[in-house]
Amino acid sequence: QVQLVESGGGLVQAGGSLRLSCAASGRTFSSYAMGWFRQAPGKEREFVAAINQSGDFTYYGDSVRGRFTISRDNAKNTVYLQMNSLKPEDTAVYYCACNPYGSSFNWASSYDVWGQGTQVTVSS
Repeated sequence: QVQLVESGGGLVQAGGSLRLSCAASGRTFSSYAMGWFRQAPGKEREFVAAINQSGDFTYYGDSVRGRFTISRDNAKNTVYLQMNSLKPEDTAVYYCACNPYGSSFNWASSYDVWGQGTQVTVSS
């Protein structure tokens, strides 16, 4: 059974940076696209970013494009989310997820395995 474990969340001031990591096990990591979503209290889960299997295609949600960067290291079975110029509205629990289809990156239903999430809090 595949497992995804996120890390790297925390408290940061507005304008600061954080890098999230998601380590995968139990599946051929390089065969799957990966994505990041987030959910703030009282809000629906929101697509953040996705990356294809080889890492040469990335896709971002409108609210983070230009500030966040997704990347992956298939040798380490890990996907990353570099978050720069953080804003208070970026505060949420961030989840990584596995996309076995390699398409429809912004649809949560395209992802079949999810991590437990990591909290990111941005203070103003």
